Amino acid sequence: MLMIKKKKSHVPFRLNMLFFAVFLLFSALILRLGVVQIVHGEKFQKEVDKTEDKIVNLPVPRGKIYDKNGNVIVDNQALNAITYTRAQGTKQEDVLEIAETLAKLIEMKPDKVTERDLKDFWMLENPEKAKALVTDEELQKEQDGDLSSKDIYKLQIERITEEDLNQITESELEVAAIFREMTKGYALVPQIVKNENVTPEEYAVVSENLEHLPGVNTTTDWIRDYKFDNTLKTILGRISDTDEGLPGEKLDYYLARGYNLNDRVGLSYLEAQYESVLHGQKAKVKNVIKGNAVQETIMISEGQRGSDLVLTIDMELQQAVEQIIEEQMLVHKQNRNTQYLDRTFVVMMDPKTGEILSMAGKLYDKGKFQDYALGTMNAAYEMGSTVKGATMLTGYDTGVIDIGSMYYDAPIKIKGTETKASWKNLGPTNDLKALEMSSNVYMFRTFLDLAGGHYVYNQSISIDYDAFRTARNYFSQFGLGVKTGIDLPGEGSGYTGPSFGPGLLMDLAIGQYDTYTTLQLAQYVSTIANDGYRMQPKIVREIHQPTMEENELGPIQKPFEPTVLNKVEIDQKYFNRVQQGFKLVFQGGNGTARSAFAGKPYNAAGKTGTAQSFIHGIEVVNSTLVGYAPFDNPEVAFAVVIPYAYYGNTSHNMNLSVGAAILDKYFELKEKRAAQPQQTETPNAGAQQDTTEDEAETE
Repeated sequence: MLMIKKKKSHVPFRLNMLFFAVFLLFSALILRLGVVQIVHGEKFQKEVDKTEDKIVNLPVPRGKIYDKNGNVIVDNQALNAITYTRAQGTKQEDVLEIAETLAKLIEMKPDKVTERDLKDFWMLENPEKAKALVTDEELQKEQDGDLSSKDIYKLQIERITEEDLNQITESELEVAAIFREMTKGYALVPQIVKNENVTPEEYAVVSENLEHLPGVNTTTDWIRDYKFDNTLKTILGRISDTDEGLPGEKLDYYLARGYNLNDRVGLSYLEAQYESVLHGQKAKVKNVIKGNAVQETIMISEGQRGSDLVLTIDMELQQAVEQIIEEQMLVHKQNRNTQYLDRTFVVMMDPKTGEILSMAGKLYDKGKFQDYALGTMNAAYEMGSTVKGATMLTGYDTGVIDIGSMYYDAPIKIKGTETKASWKNLGPTNDLKALEMSSNVYMFRTFLDLAGGHYVYNQSISIDYDAFRTARNYFSQFGLGVKTGIDLPGEGSGYTGPSFGPGLLMDLAIGQYDTYTTLQLAQYVSTIANDGYRMQPKIVREIHQPTMEENELGPIQKPFEPTVLNKVEIDQKYFNRVQQGFKLVFQGGNGTARSAFAGKPYNAAGKTGTAQSFIHGIEVVNSTLVGYAPFDNPEVAFAVVIPYAYYGNTSHNMNLSVGAAILDKYFELKEKRAAQPQQTETPNAGAQQDTTEDEAETE
């Protein structure tokens, strides 16, 4: 019998080895899972449940700003606010989910949402469509390292069309606006989601649902509250908002001092100059983080709001001065040839201490007045004859003239130049008459003699150009042509004429060559009133510690004492002589300002001025005035500057009207306060003044 042998089936050896390897891998995986779940399970569960505490600093309300009489100028207005604190590692999708929930509880305007914000939002809402915006080849290049993830993202952003964005609904726009605010700034730093017009209902409903809104909180925010509206606004400066945050040019400076990116800081003038004083000590909070969400925020220390500034400014006087400027500008703009009259500046200061009492500037544009107080310190103009006190003192000290020196006031003609003259031929003129009647010729002759020139009518004259340096050196000792040293940033120093010549030297003598600021002019007349002591102008009198009491000042933290910048070393008899001349200007029988000041009870002295200038190719006149009172014991000095006051065959005395009105108001307030020393409230002051025009001064 034939026996047939069965063929044995068998698995190839290599396949057996593969099965064995898979068996070993699964065994190792099961073993590892066992170790994780059984041996270390409790430990890892604790890691999952673990909370983490992070300490962060939060800004506090800024210090307040008061005037010299204790009236609040700048305060902080409390606002209900909704914030979001993003934990580190939180995904954009998680933030979007919270934003969608929050959008059901509050109303949010999308006015700050940019096109880029919308594109980012669209990509989050449409991940598949966003992915389809790049090709497989481009994705392969990303995997190969030829393109980065940022490159891919940039391509997606560029390829989102306007049609794509138009598909975003109004409700989605609201979510986008909330999402935008939630994702600004650093992780763990609270971001303001909404702080304007948060209704009590919104505040309450968000507070009730915080457990469903990880990272969201309800709190109190603040904004600057300017009690006097736009009065002195350009000098007070401004602070950044949460969108601006820290200024880019000083980013490293602030970050090194513990500021957050979205902190509000002073950007200009007082708010910027005293940022370190006003910003206060930050509060410390503990963010309790579980997973990738901030579960709770716990206050550790409340911090301390910023210290308070007390200014030298008298806000009642400031308001009155501004009203006087506005009223007088409207009155005098009714005259012919005044269409370029669009600004006026006034500075009032204590000549003995340098304290600025009023710093007012107004700009008239399109039928409305704007605050331009800043122009008192950084806008420079030709000031005309107001500077003749410095010219005279220069002549005295250099020995060119002496008390009683005479020049014959008649037109001056240098060969090849235009004739120069006073506003009328004054004939024989001594130093007092030269000031009282504002003789240009007397000043011309003084500076020509200073330069060693021998003047002969209609002949050439040779001068030593070093006289320009000498004259400017003397002028600078009074504050003309140099920065005054005021405790504010951004002060201008004026313009120094670059050319030399006999005619230009004569122009310099009467204030029609170099330019000066109103603040410089006020410091100059204060120096004359103060017998040669040039005081540093100050706008901050004291820094006070903050207090929790409403509108109550805390203890003085730092006082600012009067600072003498220099003493003009000229014999006192010459100061007395110029002061006497200034008194004649205001009260003498032929004084150019007697129509406004003669008979006033406060016994004022000063100097008028006009200067030729140009605007849009038209020759115009700058009208100026400086003064102080009382004459025997000066307590207030002032400068009035009216650029482009008029032109052509017309003139007006707005400088006198403003000067008389501001001095009237100063002494009126002084008398009122002496009768009511207990008064602390500052009413909304106005000023009544005589608007009749006096005979215009022509120089």
